[in-house]
Amino acid sequence: MNLNPVVKNIFAIILGVIFGSVVNMGIIMLSGSVIPPPEGADVTSAEGLKMSMHLFEPKHFLFPFLAHALGTFLGALLTALVAATHKLKLSMVVGALFLIGGMYNVFILPSPFWFTILDLVVAYLPMAFLAAKLVTRK
Repeated sequence: MNLNPVVKNIFAIILGVIFGSVVNMGIIMLSGSVIPPPEGADVTSAEGLKMSMHLFEPKHFLFPFLAHALGTFLGALLTALVAATHKLKLSMVVGALFLIGGMYNVFILPSPFWFTILDLVVAYLPMAFLAAKLVTRK
């Protein structure tokens, strides 16, 4: 079955966002077993995280960054692989959607300034661009 390119491109974006989100959540769920949360931190709810964020050390931000960067990268990569046309643009759409999610996260979960900047500047659009370039290079 040969899909219309527009339908295939929309499907590619949806697939990339879902796959990237699953990767992101998988890494976040794994993070606590690799780097345990600080003593006394409640990481079971957004409210608990807000209240205990001051206990977190830089090492506790490694997995959230990896989750955001790898989730975006792999979602954008899948989008570029599946898309019929405009692979770079569609991968950047996936990166922009994840960036919007990251900005939302900054508002609901306060984090150190250095992490906010690193996360928003490096984990989303550059990862989507890199993923698309890996697929579209000649």
